[in-house]
Amino acid sequence: MARLLKAKKEHIGLSPHEIYFRGEKKSDTVLLEVIDYDSENLDEFEAKSVKEVVKFNETSSTTWLNIYGLHDVKIMDEIANQFELDSLILADVMNTHARPKIQEYDNCIFISLKMLQYDEKQNRISSENIVILIMEHILLSFQEKTGDVFDPLRERVRKSKRRIRNAGTDYLAFALMDIIFDNYNYIISIIGEKIESLEVHLLNNAHEATLEEINNFKKEVIYLHKSIKPCREIVIELLKTDSELLEDSVYVHFEDLKNNLNQAIESLESYREILSDQLMIYHTTISSKLNDIIKFLTVFSVIFIPLTFIAGVYGTNFDVLPELHYKYSYFIMLGVMLALAVFMIFYFKKKKWF
Repeated sequence: MARLLKAKKEHIGLSPHEIYFRGEKKSDTVLLEVIDYDSENLDEFEAKSVKEVVKFNETSSTTWLNIYGLHDVKIMDEIANQFELDSLILADVMNTHARPKIQEYDNCIFISLKMLQYDEKQNRISSENIVILIMEHILLSFQEKTGDVFDPLRERVRKSKRRIRNAGTDYLAFALMDIIFDNYNYIISIIGEKIESLEVHLLNNAHEATLEEINNFKKEVIYLHKSIKPCREIVIELLKTDSELLEDSVYVHFEDLKNNLNQAIESLESYREILSDQLMIYHTTISSKLNDIIKFLTVFSVIFIPLTFIAGVYGTNFDVLPELHYKYSYFIMLGVMLALAVFMIFYFKKKKWF
């Protein structure tokens, strides 16, 4: 299936409010990971059911409920009922191929992003849809499978860092987005180093494998751009949002996110230009090599044309050819051929034809 746009025929005509899994199943089971904390206390556990977590929605502490696995319609429906969420929200959560976006509702702020991972062996980027729901005392995050880039944040919470433990769900959402966006820049830097190193191969040893690498990196850069560019729109929208769920102090952090994304997008645009230039250099180099080969073959054939002519003369069938009976005719012919060849080689070199 295409990476840039994924759609299935059976999804056509479905109601946007229908809680239906529109994606690829990446996890066999659904896990509910809970981290509840305030400035003094920390409680971390794996919940058996959604009802175990609903009670935290009424406390003054900050609760992070991370759901791994989005394919279970029953659990998603239960989450919608227990947290009084619009069915459209959960329908969007289960549509993993949707474009990143932000939507403000009465009791939450919906943010959908792409969490990216880079496989260095295959030189390929994989993505996972992640949804963040900011509520008053609880933050819900939905991931397609276990394993993410949030371990540093979990450690910050566990080690009782003052800012994160005293802040609410808005700052937690910022921290999650900050890690995702930092990971964007990290992936871009890895790919950027590989793209820049291609220039050496282009100038020294351009071949079909180099062209394939350029085309592969162009696909990855386009995929990165498609995943990252909408995030800037999300952050700009957050900066404009006048929601009671966001404290005034968190807006300065959203400005940092915008700057971070601007850097990522500018880097991607630069690498797209570099790849286009490298593609041009490749074709120029190949054309130059082809011209050199044609030049050499042309020179080679021109050298042998007079030699062939001379050999042809001595291969004619006439009764009277005085040179045929001369004792040294053959050696004279070879000498003339050699002298012509040497003369033409020196002449071509003087003209800098090869």
